[in-house]
Amino acid sequence: MRSARLVLSAVALLLGLLPAIPAHAAPLFKAPFPCGQTWTYSHHSTEVRLALDFVRSDGSATGGTPVLASASGTAYRYWEAGGAGNYVVIDHGGGWKTYYFHLASFSVPHGAFVSQGQQVGVTGTTGGSSGPHIHYEQLYNGAGQTIVINGQSLAPYPPYYNQRYLTSDNGCSGGGRSWVDTFADATGYAEPNTADAQGVLKAGTNYVYCKVWGQEIRDGSGNYNHWWLKTDLDIVYAGKNGWGAHVSAYYLSRWGNDEAKDNNGAVIPDC
Repeated sequence: MRSARLVLSAVALLLGLLPAIPAHAAPLFKAPFPCGQTWTYSHHSTEVRLALDFVRSDGSATGGTPVLASASGTAYRYWEAGGAGNYVVIDHGGGWKTYYFHLASFSVPHGAFVSQGQQVGVTGTTGGSSGPHIHYEQLYNGAGQTIVINGQSLAPYPPYYNQRYLTSDNGCSGGGRSWVDTFADATGYAEPNTADAQGVLKAGTNYVYCKVWGQEIRDGSGNYNHWWLKTDLDIVYAGKNGWGAHVSAYYLSRWGNDEAKDNNGAVIPDC
């Protein structure tokens, strides 16, 4: 009987009825959203590649949240009307790829190498989507695999949200990044002043590299900040460079005047 089952399994695999059995070890995939955030996930029976859909469950909005690379690789940007919308595919090598659907916008150029934890897009609802979420897939040689995060399978998949949850440790340490919340869309500049606008950093949870003292930004209520945060922008103006731009620490959602701290209260390092 065991021999018969093995033969049937081999035939099913050849016919594409079972996912391919990986011959190359998978990367240590991490959650596709920022450090410390908790999201709930579900699987729809119509999704044939063992995909999961993620939405935030920690009280903050799903739309506008950064989408992060689960592992390092080469990122490619695509568009599919009525389906995946804006989506990114990351080729991790050895036959492994991850897919990120329904992005509001892209955060990396087509064909760029990305590190684990690097922002590749912004969560949205483009294409055939009923609301903001991350549609996420792990593929081996083109066949969908059961999602594994930090070496742990997320199976069995729940059919509805708010039954199972995942808290991210993607980008929590290393990589020279700090995670911050910003309360509004912020213009990014070439230097720590308002002389040369490069693009826009969308409101939400964002990574920054370091801080530098520069031009004061002040509003009519007496709030001000001289610190500028070096980061990569979500929207880049034509002919400009969105990498390593400067955004005023005035836009941080917490702390106070002339402070530049991450979401855990740690002072952001100097550039």
